[in-house]
Amino acid sequence: MPTLPNLPIIIASLLTFASALPNIDVKEGRGVSSTTRSGPNDEASAAGKLYFGTATDNVEWNDTAYLDILDDIHMFGQITPRKAMKWVETEPERGVYTFAQGDETVQFAKSSGKILRGHNCVWYNSLPDWVTDTTWTASELTEVVQEHCFNIVHRWRGKMYSWDVINEPFNDDGTWRETLWYKTLDATYIPLALRAARAADPRTKLYINEYNITGTGPKATSMKKLVRDLKRAGVPLDGVGIQAHEAVGEVPTDIRRNLEEFVALGVEVAITELDVRFSTLPPDEAGIKQQRKDYETIIAACAEVKGCVGVTVWDFTDKYSWIPGTFPGEGDASPWDENLQKKPAYYGIVDGFAKAQ
Repeated sequence: MPTLPNLPIIIASLLTFASALPNIDVKEGRGVSSTTRSGPNDEASAAGKLYFGTATDNVEWNDTAYLDILDDIHMFGQITPRKAMKWVETEPERGVYTFAQGDETVQFAKSSGKILRGHNCVWYNSLPDWVTDTTWTASELTEVVQEHCFNIVHRWRGKMYSWDVINEPFNDDGTWRETLWYKTLDATYIPLALRAARAADPRTKLYINEYNITGTGPKATSMKKLVRDLKRAGVPLDGVGIQAHEAVGEVPTDIRRNLEEFVALGVEVAITELDVRFSTLPPDEAGIKQQRKDYETIIAACAEVKGCVGVTVWDFTDKYSWIPGTFPGEGDASPWDENLQKKPAYYGIVDGFAKAQ
């Protein structure tokens, strides 16, 4: 009688072989290197990044279809509260703190296994009337900055990966933005806020966050000088947030070089508020292809720079994008459309991370 083959061994061998095959996305015609990876957060991890994430607002969580995508760890491993932790939301009256929305965000992040970025301590916008309508002396405003930064960072001590302590300090030409803070305190408000945040939480990463510094230029040059000056003075600073609010077809060509120059100063970087908007709507087919390419370019730059820790989109769907309200007639900037369907830009994100794998 012939000897029967050892079926368990054969089956195990076939399964091992099958698991090594790429999982082909037929629609896009590209291989995903592991059957366990099914979203951009997985791809970010495979590229050595800490996360791919999104901004979000608590009110959007009533949209169950939106929440299902947001909650999916394969899609997003990090969230940034777009409004819940800003000054007007957290301290509407001096010394009166309202942490409910922030607490809800922290709890959601914990339950869904996501990293949190705090946003933000000191900005010129989203301020309550008691801040903007008061004529402050330098000593009074110093106390206000220190109190606010300390209290909101301390509230969520040990629960935040990072905080955008300073938001948007520069004009596009690299000069200081003439804010309430700068007019009263000059640039000293920046180390004041950073030191207060460090006292509140010794372990969280402290960032300065800015737009229009995706590529090199006068604004990025001023930010690099600020980083050098703060480091030289012993001021705690761990990272620079590259917001990356871009327009289709206008993405800088030297992003990787720019990120590497920041990292060389002794800080990490992150893409913190990514979107790529169309200047005219509706977009044509060529524009849609270009948007996909632009997303891929930005993601790939971060993926290829070791000190770039992750990427956050400024909400993932056109349904809740901030762009139409700020730039009338422009939009369609997000990787998911208004119906929560993936756009070609989504696959640009996946391909961008794949370049570093």
